Amino acid sequence: MTAANQPILLGMGNPLLDIAAEVDPSLLEKYGLEANNAILADATHMPLYQELIASYEVEYVAGGATQNSIRGAQWLMPANKTAYIGCVGKDHFADKLASAAAADGVATHYMKTDEVPTGTCAVLITKKGAARSLVANLSAAEKYKVDHLQQPETWAVVEGAKYYYISGFFLTVSPPSIMAVAKHAAENNKTFCMNLSAPFVSQFFTQPLDAAIPYMDYLFGNETEAAAFAEAHGWAERDVKEIAKKIVTMPKVNGARSDDVIVATLDAQGNVTAEDHPIIPVAKEQIVDTNGAGDAFVGGFLAELAQERDIDTCIKAGMWAAHIVIQQSGPVYPKNIEKPQDFAKLNYKDV
Repeated sequence: MTAANQPILLGMGNPLLDIAAEVDPSLLEKYGLEANNAILADATHMPLYQELIASYEVEYVAGGATQNSIRGAQWLMPANKTAYIGCVGKDHFADKLASAAAADGVATHYMKTDEVPTGTCAVLITKKGAARSLVANLSAAEKYKVDHLQQPETWAVVEGAKYYYISGFFLTVSPPSIMAVAKHAAENNKTFCMNLSAPFVSQFFTQPLDAAIPYMDYLFGNETEAAAFAEAHGWAERDVKEIAKKIVTMPKVNGARSDDVIVATLDAQGNVTAEDHPIIPVAKEQIVDTNGAGDAFVGGFLAELAQERDIDTCIKAGMWAAHIVIQQSGPVYPKNIEKPQDFAKLNYKDV
């Protein structure tokens, strides 16, 4: 592989095929779900997928939080700069995922299992697109093993990258794989990023999350996820900025990288880092679907980060990407849209 074709940004996570539909709120009530939340499916949720397909007009979209973000990053980067690792089944859903990623310019390095089918995620959209509830049936995605990561051809992709992004959802699947990448990043002074992803990650996977925290250079999360993290650690703080400051004080393995940054994406209030940034307003009538907006923010942010842009520029790119995606149906990155030539010069009022 030539240097020009070497991916510099690598994502690792749970590849899922989203099954999305706008539904009646009663469907959420029936399965004990909440709007704007994400959970892992259990036995009580299994009938949901067939009911969704049978009763509503569904759309199939290549998904999985990390894969969404990596697709978004590639959308704003030069060709062939991103790659993605995860586990899929040996079925047509896996083919759909691979072809969708390839169409977006992302190189996939899937582990394939014949034990179970490719994972799916029910995306239940309510409030005219303003709210979504995600119910993930990981299936093949949760079969990922560190053995696949350690294979020479896969590890070569890890070694070739300079930036890494893994969602918190992957803590439920393969903590050893996360730690292998995290340690490689620290030992080679590369950039390691993660996402809190959902409240249940902090609540029920506290130990593997805490093991990864010292290796993180960037940590993403929204207001409810930050509050869940604080509660899981017995902290009194509930303000996202105060929680972010406290996370930064936690021990860090790579002393050469003292630029810990916590980026919190908030549903309505904008973004929080060391400073506040204005939100890019979107009229309610322009909002089609909020599913994937957070993933798009991360993708835009990472695209600029991997091109060594400053934090303010990264945030502008993330906000612009999220602003575009919420006007689409699903986590879709339109190819026919004019993108800013330089996000550093982006004026929010012109969006």
